[in-house]
Amino acid sequence: MILSGLEIKKRLGKDIIIEPYDANKLNPNSYNLSLHNELLVYETELLDMKQRNRAQTIIIPEEGYVLQPGKLYLGRTVEYTGTDNLVPMLEGRSSVGRLGMFVHVTAGFGDVGFHGYWTLEIICVQPIRIYAGVQICQIYYHTLQGDYEKYSSGKYQNNTGVQPSLLYMDFINKKL
Repeated sequence: MILSGLEIKKRLGKDIIIEPYDANKLNPNSYNLSLHNELLVYETELLDMKQRNRAQTIIIPEEGYVLQPGKLYLGRTVEYTGTDNLVPMLEGRSSVGRLGMFVHVTAGFGDVGFHGYWTLEIICVQPIRIYAGVQICQIYYHTLQGDYEKYSSGKYQNNTGVQPSLLYMDFINKKL
């Protein structure tokens, strides 16, 4: 089951952390998260799963930044979130989607026990000017049934900024 907005509010400081929290961003069954001013873009067109792919930082200026189609931009939320005993999910806001912008390619599904900033995998279908601080996506929570092990991956847990793919570490650690 999905938690209501009132239930999200009730669980704040217990099994849900949202920092900073703004009551105006609470929805009937989700909470809006905002876009940070930092983006990462990969430096090469060809990306290799087995290698660390270099990326450069772009700071979104006050007048906005124009995203181009066919390019992947990695962003992050302003809000730090933490979830225990629930499964966090992330979706783009419909107002953003109606402008042809997607905030996650495949990673909208969170793990129980995740704590950190959400990295957004942003693509667009036509050029679009974006702005830091815009409410770009929403987090919602599913209840979890049964025993579980908390998310404990060292790759993304307790991150402090935008994170490029760390898939290459799987090849190193597992000798694939």
